[in-house]
Amino acid sequence: MTALFEPGSLYSGGWVAASGGDTAIVEPATGEELGRTGVADASDVDAACARAAAAQKDWAAATYSDRAAVLRKAGAAIEARFAELRDWVVRETGAVPDMAAFAVGVAAQECYEAAALASMPPGELLPTAEPRLSMLRRVPVGVVGVISPFNVPLILSIRSVAPALALGNAVVLKPDLRTPVSGGFAIARVFAEAGLPDGVLHVLPGGADAGTALVENPRVPVISFTGSTAVGRKVGELAAKHLKRAHLELGGNSALIVLDDADVERAVSAGSWGSFLHQGQICMTTGRHLVHERIAESYVEALAAHATALPVGDPASGKVALGPLIDEGQLGKVHGLVTSTVDAGARLASGGTHEGLFYRPTVLDGVRTDMPAYANEVFGPVAPVVRFADEDEAVALAADSEYGLALSILTGDAMRGLALAERIPTGIVHINDQTVNDEAVAPFGGVAASGTGARFGGLANLDAFTESRWITVRGQIPAYPF
Repeated sequence: MTALFEPGSLYSGGWVAASGGDTAIVEPATGEELGRTGVADASDVDAACARAAAAQKDWAAATYSDRAAVLRKAGAAIEARFAELRDWVVRETGAVPDMAAFAVGVAAQECYEAAALASMPPGELLPTAEPRLSMLRRVPVGVVGVISPFNVPLILSIRSVAPALALGNAVVLKPDLRTPVSGGFAIARVFAEAGLPDGVLHVLPGGADAGTALVENPRVPVISFTGSTAVGRKVGELAAKHLKRAHLELGGNSALIVLDDADVERAVSAGSWGSFLHQGQICMTTGRHLVHERIAESYVEALAAHATALPVGDPASGKVALGPLIDEGQLGKVHGLVTSTVDAGARLASGGTHEGLFYRPTVLDGVRTDMPAYANEVFGPVAPVVRFADEDEAVALAADSEYGLALSILTGDAMRGLALAERIPTGIVHINDQTVNDEAVAPFGGVAASGTGARFGGLANLDAFTESRWITVRGQIPAYPF
């Protein structure tokens, strides 16, 4: 089987040399060099956008059945390379094998669901007061620029790439330099194997200069960005300056509300999964545990016990629950938020230590809303717990955040939970489940500082990656008074 990438290269109409040189792909668990990736600069981006724009026209003119066939073959190619892709996700991102396997499975499903988009009705008939046919037709936007992050790169790249391609667009993808294989090159390889024409998909790992060039390029009318809120604001501002659409899926500090009638044992299991899965490096991670004061003591005690029992280590070498954080910068941020929160008066119930990049799952009790690990997105395995006395206080706490991505409510009365959720602004709600959920068929996105609404998944992809064109047809030219 062909290797997933050519060392030191970019993918742009085939494997090509990078104008920005190359850099090491480093395994966070060991510090070992896994290979080398090409580094794209602005000139590489401009050249790729030109090639993509030229190739897009023929791709858009292909029949829907031909485009759907390519998407289905890409899904099958992902499944055929399951073990190889899982291992790259483990070693590039520090994910445990089960998390990596989930990512590969979702990636294949994204391709299969996108294949169905190709045959969706391309528009609708509209009412009109004139003697004419009036209709809305969806047309491809042209070239879609995709910028994806390091944490779950395979999913967070392909969830934009696959539907954009299915709907007749070309794509220029800029994955994070730390995860260029699972975030980009692997996707290029499976689509090449699936028969996608040359020039329709480009993969250009690069830094901020490459991202800026992609957003500014006049051939790219739509940017799909997933990443931090701080960088997302800059992407949105730059896109607005150039009068183009930016679909922004940004950070989160998602609340898990545990009501007094919840099953505490199951609530603790859900809360542990929501905060500690993938080292907390997921935008939907449970960042705030809001627990009714009647059950808070038992909840904190059990959550700390869960955290203490979870094994942490190299995900490629043994059975562990948590792997490493991505790099020293992320480690410093996480540990700084934990220590400053303890210094401010919180009680360290579990964790708060690390060996290298391996951070222990951490539980903080006695947390106030102004403490750093509560008020900020930690993006690490940290569970701050705040008590509340009644539902009104729970609503006030949950809503008191600049973010609005996911919300979970655990309760013995599902309808009570649903009614409570109606009072809290958020993009995603889960009753009797934790905050980290993802399905290719469901619309995904947040509000406020978490992004610009549902821009991925299901029918939301139609709005994200097409333009709506109004078309009218008359049997003959009407007579006008001029």
